[in-house]
Amino acid sequence: MNTTTLPARAAAPAPMNLFERYLTVWVFLCIVVGIGLGQWLPGPFQAIGRMEVAKVNIPVGLLIWVMIIPMLLKVDFGALHQVRQHWRGIGVTLFVNWAVKPFSMALLGWIFIRHVFAPYLPAAQLDSYIAGLILLAAAPCTAMVFVWSRLTHGHPLFTLSQVALNDTIMVFAFAPIVALLLGLSSITVPWATLLTSVVLYIVIPVAIAQIWRKALLARGQTAFDAALAKIGPWSVTALLATLVLLFAFQGGAILKQPLVIAMLAVPILIQVFFNSALAYWLNRRLGESHSVACPSALIGASNFFELAVAAAISLFGFDSGAALATVVGVLIEVPVMLLVVRVVNRSKGWYEAGAMRSRPADTRA
Repeated sequence: MNTTTLPARAAAPAPMNLFERYLTVWVFLCIVVGIGLGQWLPGPFQAIGRMEVAKVNIPVGLLIWVMIIPMLLKVDFGALHQVRQHWRGIGVTLFVNWAVKPFSMALLGWIFIRHVFAPYLPAAQLDSYIAGLILLAAAPCTAMVFVWSRLTHGHPLFTLSQVALNDTIMVFAFAPIVALLLGLSSITVPWATLLTSVVLYIVIPVAIAQIWRKALLARGQTAFDAALAKIGPWSVTALLATLVLLFAFQGGAILKQPLVIAMLAVPILIQVFFNSALAYWLNRRLGESHSVACPSALIGASNFFELAVAAAISLFGFDSGAALATVVGVLIEVPVMLLVVRVVNRSKGWYEAGAMRSRPADTRA
């Protein structure tokens, strides 16, 4: 029996519905609508944008709750010990997130910002652009990875475990890594943003989900399954609403500096594809299950943009190139991650064939 597979109940997830299958189309429409509303009704959206605690936008935070709580309802902490079976996936996640990602972004920033695109960018902002890219790469994703994991039928316990572990490491590693790559003797870490985000996106949603899960299961498994089916669409709906808000907040930057936005997006795009492919391939080589490889690859490709934006503003200022670079990460995050989701879903057959050959003989099905 293959010890890396999930229990029977989770082994055959429901296929993506029509709405999820064409999610890229809805995302594009939300981008257009968001930019349009931000320009047409700037006052209301600026007011929403100012609803912050420690630079964490509260309306966006609430929408993220709606995104991730339906997924966290599936997490049974009584089965958390099962994650130990997937220590290889955890190892890949930590290696890509902390030993590869920040340093590969520093290299890409040096290549593209300092050399390839340097003649077309403001010379005074080159260092600031690179700094923003590094800040973005040094902050692995916290909340949105739950959404990407759901769309790839990722292992929910593994997803939660790797996010919690990354958040713990981030508290200690973010400042030293950024200081090393930026060559600064000291970094002002926006601790309030970091801690508020962890509480807002992990602690509170997990608590709500577990209380709700216990109440639903008390009414029986049928009631629990019916509730999951009913609230499942909430995640995608909240994702699209979040996208409208983000592009309404930042649409002005796109319209004012489209060429700069496009050039800053190049190293971010390469970094996303490189790190997700590396994590996906390493998991395949180590024989991990596809449900583990997907969230492992996706967390290495996406970013904790709230922390990156807050750090850029606190270090370099609101109108700096660093702040703009982190905002570009926000703008391209969802469309690009949906592309990565599509790739890992369509390559499942290729992945499992290679992973099976890599597993020890006594763990093969």
